[in-house]
Amino acid sequence: MTTPAPRQPQQPHYGAPTQQPFYQQQAAKPPTRFRRGAVALVAAGVLGAGLVGGATGALIGHDGAAAPTAAPIAAPASSTTATDVAAVVDKVMPTVVQITVRTGNAQGLGSGVILTTDGRILTNNHVVAGAREVTVTFSDGRTAQATVVGTDPNSDLAILQAEGVSSLPTATLGDSTEAHIGDEVIAIGSPGGLQGTVTTGIISALDRDVSISSDRGSSVSYKAIQTDASINQGNSGGPLFDTAGRVIGINSAIYSPVTSSNGSAGSVGIGFSIPIDTAKEVLSRFS
Repeated sequence: MTTPAPRQPQQPHYGAPTQQPFYQQQAAKPPTRFRRGAVALVAAGVLGAGLVGGATGALIGHDGAAAPTAAPIAAPASSTTATDVAAVVDKVMPTVVQITVRTGNAQGLGSGVILTTDGRILTNNHVVAGAREVTVTFSDGRTAQATVVGTDPNSDLAILQAEGVSSLPTATLGDSTEAHIGDEVIAIGSPGGLQGTVTTGIISALDRDVSISSDRGSSVSYKAIQTDASINQGNSGGPLFDTAGRVIGINSAIYSPVTSSNGSAGSVGIGFSIPIDTAKEVLSRFS
């Protein structure tokens, strides 16, 4: 990962939910600081205001139930066809959800993507870490309570199960090994709580080393897809689509050289997504 030469060490932001007291308006808590060399990263969680995964370890919280039918995997699309972004968005928007998390007297906000018709949802671990209550809001405005059925802090991924739902639209999982630098991509999520926000860009780099450490001593490292599609706090856990409408990554962190006093950080065109092939490895533990 190329490191700029700023006057001060820089901080990346996690794309996870925003932490805030219930009686305040979207006031994010000071961000957890992370470092990779001289560069800091921030979770995209409200991507949100940096809820970072707790302890490292193996996948935990398996509910023991039989796994629902997995999201379909599509074949590669032609790279020579012009992209109709509106058509892709119409197709995939119903598969993206907003995730609201309550932790004690604070709340967080992030995003997620629907994997199965009965409500299995993929998001970031830092979006739901420490959650006492999780609510999912679907694209049509309906809501459902959800439980955390599995987490993998090492890859910053988590799996939720929405309660009392059926016949949901599901996302198609792509193949992140088919991604190329320069490919067009589409990010959808809830930056700043603005559900259903769509941004576009390209893949800026592949296999980017991202290592995020918190002041609690926990850390997460992965090889990321780097994109210039605008990703902000609240996008965390939301999908990065290719032009065929397949999920190729889970938006997780952003690079931001400046963080405000209230912990907020904005996009400067450097965002990071966890490759979907990494997520497939985590999902396979539930099959």
